[in-house]
Amino acid sequence: MSNLLEEARKIINEVDTEMAELFVKRMRAAEMVAAFKREHGMKIFDPQREEEVIRRNAAKVEDEEIRAYYVNFLQNNMAVSRAYQDKLLCGMKVAYSGTEGAFAHIATNKLYPTARKIAYNDFLGAYRAVESGECDVAVLPIENSYNGDVGQVTDLMFSGSLYVNGITELAISHDLIAPEGATLDTIKEVVSHPQALGQCAGYLHERGYVQHEYANTALAAKYVAEKNDKTVAAIASAEAAEIFGLRVIDHNINESKINTTRFAVFSRSLHEHKRNEMGVHTILLFTVRNEAGALARAIDIIGKHGFNMRTLRSRPMKELLWQYYFYVEAEGNIYTDEGTAMLKELDKYCDRLKPVGTYIKE
Repeated sequence: MSNLLEEARKIINEVDTEMAELFVKRMRAAEMVAAFKREHGMKIFDPQREEEVIRRNAAKVEDEEIRAYYVNFLQNNMAVSRAYQDKLLCGMKVAYSGTEGAFAHIATNKLYPTARKIAYNDFLGAYRAVESGECDVAVLPIENSYNGDVGQVTDLMFSGSLYVNGITELAISHDLIAPEGATLDTIKEVVSHPQALGQCAGYLHERGYVQHEYANTALAAKYVAEKNDKTVAAIASAEAAEIFGLRVIDHNINESKINTTRFAVFSRSLHEHKRNEMGVHTILLFTVRNEAGALARAIDIIGKHGFNMRTLRSRPMKELLWQYYFYVEAEGNIYTDEGTAMLKELDKYCDRLKPVGTYIKE
């Protein structure tokens, strides 16, 4: 019996030695993954990739009882790898517009919880910080489910040099916040970002509050805190109220109770998703030639190559009066043979054609 135990321990020791060497090799690969994710502004956790790895590797274990434990082993391995990548990326600098408590800050914290978050006064400042190399990525809002697209950021996509490599959604709950002692009856003026004012327009109109635009919601909260006037309130998050010593007068005042904002991750490098990845979406910006039917032909081409267009909207070009460019989001991976063929055909009808990037829908 003792010989059997000794033999088992010998095998375990040999396997543990091999596993230690393989573990180091695996973690070196994790370093490479972290470097790639940093360069392309990608999130550490990729659930689809992890599910694929577990499914593929678990199939290699024939014993069903042992296979269940092997799945746990793989999950633990991946958790350790994520923790190591997170440590490596702690020095990552992420730009956003606003200040602590802003919804952009909340979204940034959701994507990069341990990274250094650098606040800028506006979208342009955050975008330029990445272009110049001052920051690694920028997290900027591109669309709200109730109030539509964020035109300034869309314009930066069109005119700037950065790529979109990820999009996340954040449920938005706007609160009316004010100094201690203020009530709904004492408030006369409300300040906030134009998007927030628009999302709460019905509420503000019903109460007859005078509206003033501010750079963003958190800075509006800071302004109200510094003013300390019971007649002036801000529309911002409960987090902003806590940070600036204000109190929430009324919760969730936005008209749509399923209010959601989509935030895009901008980086200097383009990430081309693999052909076999599922759920890939493509963002395209283009102008069409000044001839009859050019836009209709462009739309037909996108559909013909199997790209399911989910979004189409136009934006005025700042430098040309009454000229427009078009923003498209479509289901499909542009970095495939079909994608290449589509771009080649689109080029016949587009004066300018700019693939902004791809992302996997959460």
